[in-house]
Amino acid sequence: MSVGANYRAAVRGRSRAEFVAKMGIIEEECDEALHWIEVLCALELVAKDPTRDLQTEGDEILSITISSIKTARKIAK
Repeated sequence: MSVGANYRAAVRGRSRAEFVAKMGIIEEECDEALHWIEVLCALELVAKDPTRDLQTEGDEILSITISSIKTARKIAK
């Protein structure tokens, strides 16, 4: 939920710097969510198979976010 809410805030940002800052929050939140999925699987509190799609989607969102941050920083220079 945080990733989506922060993305909405990022695209409504008043400046490129604000956009980059919000995207940084998205990167952190997405990475944290992936971490907790890994922890739950490692502790065998959830099965790995049902979480594979979530992990894949999280990795994709994280990659897109990082790429967007890099692009926004290049444009800002």
